[in-house]
This record gives sequence, C-alpha cells and structure tokens, in this order.
Amino acid sequence: MSTTQPITERGRLGGLPVPRLSFEEFTAFGRKALIRADVPVVITLPRGTQGLGRDGVAERLGEMTVTLFTEPSNKQNSQRWSTKDIKLREFFEDEKYLTDPDTWNRIVSNIRNSPGDVDAILGFDAAELFDYQRSLNAANLWISHKGVFTQSHFDELENFNIALAGRKRFVLAPPGSFEYYPRSLRHGFGDKSQAFDFDDVDPRRFPRLVDKLHQRRELILEPGQMLYLPLGWWHQAESLEDMNINVNFWLRDKKILRRPYVLGVALYTAVYRKLKGVYNYQPAEAPAAAGS
Repeated sequence: MSTTQPITERGRLGGLPVPRLSFEEFTAFGRKALIRADVPVVITLPRGTQGLGRDGVAERLGEMTVTLFTEPSNKQNSQRWSTKDIKLREFFEDEKYLTDPDTWNRIVSNIRNSPGDVDAILGFDAAELFDYQRSLNAANLWISHKGVFTQSHFDELENFNIALAGRKRFVLAPPGSFEYYPRSLRHGFGDKSQAFDFDDVDPRRFPRLVDKLHQRRELILEPGQMLYLPLGWWHQAESLEDMNINVNFWLRDKKILRRPYVLGVALYTAVYRKLKGVYNYQPAEAPAAAGS
C-alpha cells in the first residue's frame, strides 16, 4: 500500500499520509473491509475505464431535472445555500453558472434509480461494488466550476467519491464532536463546524480544533481516482478546474451506532429538512437516456 503524495500548486500536501490502493486491491479487500478499517483511502481506477466527460454527460442527461446549489463565493459564508431545479443542459449552456465571480454554483442529483446512467457515466458496473440502490443509499452526480468550496462538515453515511473530470482538494480530519465547535443543531447545522475553513483556523477561538487538525489528511483527487471517506470524518473540498464532475456513493452502515453524536445529528437533521423543505437528496427522475 503506497502513501506517496503528489506535489501541487500549494507545495507538498500536509498532514498525515493517505494510503493508496489499486482497484484490484480494493476489490480483493472488499468495500466492507475498508469500512471496518475506518481510515480514508485513495483508490486508482482501472486504466482502461472510460466514463463520460462533460459532453457525454450533457448529451445523455441534458434533459434531466437537477438541483442547482447557489451561494456567495465566500469561504466564511454563514448562510444556507439556495436551491432551484433546472435542466442539466441549462447549467452547461448558460455561462453565468460557470463564470459569475460572486457566486458559487454546483449541480447535485441523486441518480441511484438510473443504474444505466450511473454505469455509463462511470464506465463500469457499480451496482455490485456499492449496492447503492438499498434504502437510504445514494448515487450522486456532482458538477461544479473552479473555486467552488464545500465548508467543513461530516457525513452520516460512508462516502466513495469518484473524480471523472477536474480535480478537487480535500482536507480530512478524524471523527469528533465538541472539538470541532459544531454550529447550531437546532437550525440544522449540527454537522458543520463554526470554523468554516480548516485552512484558516483562529487558534484563539478554536484551540481544541487546532489540536485535532494535527491529525488531518490532505489530498488532491485526480480524474480516475476514488476517495473512500468514512462516516463521521470531518472534511472540506475545493474544486480546482474550470469543470469538475464527480460521482459519489453514500452508503449506510451500522458503524454509525458507535458514533452517537453523528447518529443524533443525522436523525435531527433529517426531520429538520423534512419540516423546513430543505433539499434532502431525494432520487431524481431521469429522462430517457439518449442511445440507451
């Protein structure tokens, strides 16, 4: 298992090393073994795997209704993003979604009920590997432009994130609760830290977090790579290219029972989103696929 890190625009990546696996090693170990190990891993997909790029995704799914997330281009933004439904082709065709310097726009669509589209986008059969059509699981398509930043948070589901186009920089930190100074649970922000950006932490405000971040990992996820991110691990991500396309699988696991804080936040947040009408990653209704 290699722990070699690439050199990036920011210099050599900091933090603890992230283990690397080949796709063959991943399939030999199995998904469940990685989940039990409970540490982030980067997996290199087979060299011959050819998924769909921007043009292929636009052609196949252009008429799909997707959710557009919009927020100010400010890493310290304290407000919730706004959302609206649009056709995917609109995101690709309207330059304002890609070039507005004051706004971050990203597309999210849970396509778990369209396994043909999932396989076409990835270039391989993902159903057996991830069992993503089980209840509460998800297969999400993410598309973003350069600079889009996801503030520090944790997921209540196991996360396998595949980069298809563009690169993303991730900062990861191990599970914890009060050490991360969570935001208001009552307002549905219990999975998010008051320290929005782990690259810019005030040690006077967040002394416990500074100690926790000594255990951080940093990586650039390149096209053709997959990141396994265990549930409850805190993380943030930043898109580095003009067009970034990812597919991730969220998978439920009993491990959450060993992390009461994560379970409690997940249950409360699910109820909060339901009552408040906040976007909650429901499966999209896909159009008839072109050429399927």
